[in-house]
Amino acid sequence: MATLLYRLGLGSVRHRVAVLLVWLFVFVMAGVGAVTLSGKTVSTFRIPGQESTTALELMQERFGDASAGGSAQVVLRAPEGRTLVDPAVAARVDGLVAALGKLPGVAAASNPLDPKGPVVSQDRTVGYSTVTYGVEAPEVTDAERDALTSAVEGARVDGLRVEARGDVLHKAGDVGGPAEAIGVVVALVVLAVTYGSLVSAGMNLLTAVIGVGIGALGIITLTGFVDLQATTPILAIMLGLAVGIDYALFIVTRFRHELFEGRPIADAAAMAVGTAGSAVVTAGLTVVIALAGLAVAGIPFLTEMGLAAAATIVIAVLIAITLVPAMLGFIGRRALPRRARAGTGPDPDEGRGFHLRWANLVTHHRWATLVGSVAVLAVVAIPVFSMQTSLVQRPAEGSSEAKANQLIAESFGPGYSGPLLVLVDGPDAVARAAEVRQRITTLPDVTLVTAPRTSPAADAALITVIPKTGADDEATNTLVRTLRDDIPDAAGARVYVTGATAVSIDISHKLDDALPVYLALVVSLAFVLLVLVFRSILVPVVGVLGFLLTIGSALGATTAVFQWGWLTEVVNAKSTGPLMSLSPIIIIGILFGLAMDYQVFLVSRMHEAHAHGAAPRQAITTGFRQTAPVVIAAATIMFAVFAGFVPEGDETIKPIGFALALGILFDAIIIRMVTVPAALALLGRAAWALPGWLRWLPALDVEGAALERTHPTPAHPEPAGKR
Repeated sequence: MATLLYRLGLGSVRHRVAVLLVWLFVFVMAGVGAVTLSGKTVSTFRIPGQESTTALELMQERFGDASAGGSAQVVLRAPEGRTLVDPAVAARVDGLVAALGKLPGVAAASNPLDPKGPVVSQDRTVGYSTVTYGVEAPEVTDAERDALTSAVEGARVDGLRVEARGDVLHKAGDVGGPAEAIGVVVALVVLAVTYGSLVSAGMNLLTAVIGVGIGALGIITLTGFVDLQATTPILAIMLGLAVGIDYALFIVTRFRHELFEGRPIADAAAMAVGTAGSAVVTAGLTVVIALAGLAVAGIPFLTEMGLAAAATIVIAVLIAITLVPAMLGFIGRRALPRRARAGTGPDPDEGRGFHLRWANLVTHHRWATLVGSVAVLAVVAIPVFSMQTSLVQRPAEGSSEAKANQLIAESFGPGYSGPLLVLVDGPDAVARAAEVRQRITTLPDVTLVTAPRTSPAADAALITVIPKTGADDEATNTLVRTLRDDIPDAAGARVYVTGATAVSIDISHKLDDALPVYLALVVSLAFVLLVLVFRSILVPVVGVLGFLLTIGSALGATTAVFQWGWLTEVVNAKSTGPLMSLSPIIIIGILFGLAMDYQVFLVSRMHEAHAHGAAPRQAITTGFRQTAPVVIAAATIMFAVFAGFVPEGDETIKPIGFALALGILFDAIIIRMVTVPAALALLGRAAWALPGWLRWLPALDVEGAALERTHPTPAHPEPAGKR
């Protein structure tokens, strides 16, 4: 692989104009596709074949599009000392309902004071109108959403309190914004400091932006043909920007080293691609497999998210091994700082001083540093054992939706925030529905069971069940299972349990079942990959255990902040509660790939030094001194990119960005800089041993040792500035 990449890098340098034009053409075409072919993203979570999803499809067939349309509840509280049935207040309620029914996109608006089915609290001070749209919530336009908000705000006069909640109020997160800008600015500063050259920093950032731009625009184009989740482009940008910058960083750093050693520009770029590029391809492949492995959950929308992000990583790798060397051919020796160009300074990218002292400290006090680092991360991981997940996300505190939820819970009960729908479908649906309703009323944890609503063709009936507990409560979960287990189908009708709460419960169960399987998959993959890379058993064991500590501590810290409510002001968390069901498996997939990146880049140089005859501890300090500066710079950039999505990010992405930022910090600074060197120092020569029965395994040679034998460093290099 190293030889093949060497030739690819050399060809990219020699034909750099053509390579640059090809990538610019791809970028422009991706932009054209995004503008002309893109569609809308979706924010609904459904799994084909599950009972709740099948029932929603049947509801749309039997009751029409309005049954599957988005909805909102407009909650009204009478002025102090009055009730909603007071003539003057009732007249205002009737007027508001009439206005709601005429809003753009609204199919119907119920009247809470309708004598046939009033929806008011026992003290008659609170009621709510259900506003139904003719399309699903993601298809409700901004103008229609703003019209509803304006109507609610305009009705708050003379003491009448009006709040709104519902899926149509949830606007999908936008691609692009301050989060990405913060990450890019910090990345530029870190690169400039690391390189000591604005030319190198700008080139590195430019190639990464081109790569992530192609990936993101391609995903946006794909929305015209496939229903993708609204968070898919954001996740792809978050990950693609981070790895795109880092992969270029590793190759540019090696290029500068080869220049400093005396190689001509073209040969230095080719050697950088053949050596560091081998590690980039290996690390990128690991990330791709981890993201594609999300398909193990068996959830289509999660698979699509993983494949979209994986495609962005593939583009980042291709950019790194083709466009980066081409750009290096353009900038040449300007990639070096002025002192290095003049031959008056040391290798600008080889850590000395502090890094060497740190490596000596960690390997000398190996027991203390190992136990201390593991203990710190273990303590941070403790909250993970109480982590809860749900698809039902709590609204921001103080928002109209949060106030509406509070009014409903206080006046009607928490179950009104998560109603269940029981669909009876079949020729005998009407007769069977009455029996089903009677049966449900006898169940515990049920507050209210509405009369069946019959479809126009009388082939289906819909019953609304209000639990006594909220949507996230375990008792509601139990009620869903009870409804499915205790109310059997009949010959002339089938019974389904659905609704947003049931869909959330079904998907959460599916994800909870898939999480251990996925974790086992990525851990096994990490072990096998590291065995092949380092031809060792104990080095992979150390790497895998370090990865598990990273995952535990990242999820533990995220649980403490976003579920327990610790330090919410620091991260600007507007609500607390169970984490999004998708978060843990996505976090594990991304952190796995990035953790393996650092393991490969850091330990490969230690392995290279050991293979050249260095003693075990000397190999660790040598490899650490050579790679620690660039790994720290890469981790700083990734931390900045991910952390940029936290303060003002989308409420769905915010916990994921927080977990990834802390995961990178814990993995790069504690695991790779402390735990791994200390553990390898304790293991000594045994760390690099491969049992005889595994000697048949192929050698991946990510260090490019074969290239160094066929393309040796010039014996007497001239100073960089004179070549």
